Amino acid sequence: MTKAFLAKIKNKKLPIIVEKNDKFYVIECPVFRGCYTQGKTIDEALKNIREVIELCLEERENQEILESYNPKELSLHSIAF
Repeated sequence: MTKAFLAKIKNKKLPIIVEKNDKFYVIECPVFRGCYTQGKTIDEALKNIREVIELCLEERENQEILESYNPKELSLHSIAF
């Protein structure tokens, strides 16, 4: 990533989804395809997702997605079956 790109994305916020299963915290950033990781603790999982997002942003396609990403509202819902 270039310094110019890093300046453009400074203070940009991305949504993440955190799920806890029996052993791990699983975190996904739905903005980028395949952007997910896990950790034994929430802190470890958050550190890991930051690294995965940085790796995703090495691809020009994902840089373009992030540059244009500007949601007006975010919400998370669940539905029971």
